[in-house]
Amino acid sequence: MNRQIAILHGWSDNSKSFRPLRSFLADRGFEMKAIWLGDYVSKDDDVRIEDAARRMQEVVSEKIASGELKAPFDLIVHSTGGLVAREWLVANYPDGKGAPIKRLIMLAPANFGSRLASLGKSMIGRIAKGWNNWLETGKGMLDALELGSAYQRRLALRDLFDQTGGGAEGPYGARKVWPFVITGTRGYPSMMRQIVNEQGADGTVRAAAANLNAIGMTLDFSENGEIPALRAWTPRAGDFPFPFAALADRDHTSVTLPEKASGAAAEDDRLGELLLEALGCDSAEAYRRIEAKWRALSEATAGLARDPEANRAFFGGRPPAGESFRQHMQIVAHVRDDHGASVDDYFIEFFSPDQGGVQDIVLFQREVLRHVHVNKLDASMRCLYIDREALRSVFYQRYRRLAVSLSADAPGRNVAYFDAEREGARGDLVIHARDEEALAELGPERLLRNKTHFVDIVIPRRPKRGVFKLNR
Repeated sequence: MNRQIAILHGWSDNSKSFRPLRSFLADRGFEMKAIWLGDYVSKDDDVRIEDAARRMQEVVSEKIASGELKAPFDLIVHSTGGLVAREWLVANYPDGKGAPIKRLIMLAPANFGSRLASLGKSMIGRIAKGWNNWLETGKGMLDALELGSAYQRRLALRDLFDQTGGGAEGPYGARKVWPFVITGTRGYPSMMRQIVNEQGADGTVRAAAANLNAIGMTLDFSENGEIPALRAWTPRAGDFPFPFAALADRDHTSVTLPEKASGAAAEDDRLGELLLEALGCDSAEAYRRIEAKWRALSEATAGLARDPEANRAFFGGRPPAGESFRQHMQIVAHVRDDHGASVDDYFIEFFSPDQGGVQDIVLFQREVLRHVHVNKLDASMRCLYIDREALRSVFYQRYRRLAVSLSADAPGRNVAYFDAEREGARGDLVIHARDEEALAELGPERLLRNKTHFVDIVIPRRPKRGVFKLNR
């Protein structure tokens, strides 16, 4: 095949790791000399995602101008390389026009963060690279990769969402760039790296954080502290869902190695098949068929969590724990007051609107909410990780619906949030339900499996009576 391909690595990696992938493609008809391997600095503290993307544009433009690189080419990225590629695209081709790539194939992309990035430098160095890595780890990039980072939200608002509802376009679409996402749901097998394994993730990136099909909305309590006004963010790609495949037999490293045995009994070639399918996509109609096919594959992966016999059949003698394949839902919350100032001290509460008392709250916190991360640079940003399987198998054994509310600590004795007499919102917003009929009635507030939901929450800031007076 004459079409050219560029491959871009992730954080703390380099192009040498992708020589096996280049050989895999060359063995299947792609010309070796037409496959480029990109390198960028990722472990120096002064380099940010934007720096790598800006330099990428300069290098790509030079190669195209010299005739060495032919546009359109295809781009395969891994992990942090997904953020670099998205930044490069939206910074230079915000509406997709003139973009020199057609297919963007993302392998375990950290689109919406990685829990690993929030660990201390010493822990990251020890787990990822061994003992001799205590110095620079790439703070500029790790800040962007941290769960709930402001950078991820800004990037999503530039390439995925239009908050204004004005119908602004982005770089992805039927006649624009076609993104594909392939990720694993199996944790690392090595002893030291098992420290960072979690359910629904590949050891580094959660499936819900890799999936580019995100949801965005604003909940505005400024006019009514009981019932928020809900404004859904408009997808810049319109009605054009992106193919997303969650594989049961791949971790964050092996997802880049299609010829490496995965430990599955009969599925070792599936990763390679998906890669070639994406590279061979030649029309918007074929793209939509791939999206539907990969969605069914992801559901089959999730089915292994509920079916021990299918798990054993898939992996053979010693299958991993079924919990590894559970689907999750990720929420990235950003809270600000109605003046636009960030609110750092708040609590998001999940409960059943059909139940009094606190048992429902305790059950959700203990059994369903797997992780909450307060962003280290911006405490108004929180990332919440919800176990969908536990929601259905545990919470819904007792309750029918799931709702959410918020309370925020007053900034001082003269000012309160919501009103001067009340600590938080007393209303509720239903975001999920046990029954399919009730689920179907929900709008954009509904939580969706394997997806990240960006939720901006606006709360009213109310000065107390003594803040201002007029006397005679």
